[in-house]
Amino acid sequence: MPLIPEDNKIIQACKKIEIKLMRRKIIVGNWKMNGTLEMARSLVEEIVTGVENLNSVDVVLCPPYVYLPLVAETVKNPPSISLGAQNSCEHSSGAYTGEVSSTMLKEIGCEYVITGHSERRQYYGESDEDVARKTNAVIAANMTPIACVGETLEQRDSGQTRFVVERQVDALLRIVGDDEIKHVLIAYEPVWAIGTGKTASPEQAQEVHSWIRQSLHSANENAARSCRILYGGSVNGENAQSVLIQPDIDGCLVGGASLKSTEFLRICNAAG
Repeated sequence: MPLIPEDNKIIQACKKIEIKLMRRKIIVGNWKMNGTLEMARSLVEEIVTGVENLNSVDVVLCPPYVYLPLVAETVKNPPSISLGAQNSCEHSSGAYTGEVSSTMLKEIGCEYVITGHSERRQYYGESDEDVARKTNAVIAANMTPIACVGETLEQRDSGQTRFVVERQVDALLRIVGDDEIKHVLIAYEPVWAIGTGKTASPEQAQEVHSWIRQSLHSANENAARSCRILYGGSVNGENAQSVLIQPDIDGCLVGGASLKSTEFLRICNAAG
């Protein structure tokens, strides 16, 4: 007997739920250039204790380079938290004073690397192509890149949000490749909402996440379904749940709130 329209709607809804469940939630703490040795030690110990029974969420901490060994030692037993870096060089070695390669980060225990954070684009002039090449280097080192995209307030006010975000995603697809893109996590971070206390509404965030997934779908349908897309922009314990229930939002890239264990753990629990 042929399906009636209502049956088709139910089937499609179930498929969307199944795909959504396939994408395990992930919460990434980006400490930026903050902290002391003692602060890093106590913060990570509190977070490790707080996530002991949180088995349904991936948790990643991205401290400054100099604290990576300390955090790596603290989280490895039990391995309830993964280690990430805030940046890496596109080159594997050479005369690049002050840079750190993806292979070096891999060697000390990193599993994730943030690429193209808006502060790297804004303050250090990283282009879409620079970000894509760094992302490629992270994949080559057998780690997972968290590639950031997002628009400024001026770009949003002038109606360019979709154009800007799709341009940034297209650079990833062009340089990383349609097949390798499946190894990339993408973080949408509206620049106007980072460190300002402003947050995109859940609906605004979902709209952009949907555009990102559509861009991926045009290149690799399977990658579009499985790719985890994170939201970053003044995420905190109060607003995390309303963001995380959106169908195309699979986690959060957390800035300031990741420096407070109680706040960060609230976000982790909202994802669980």
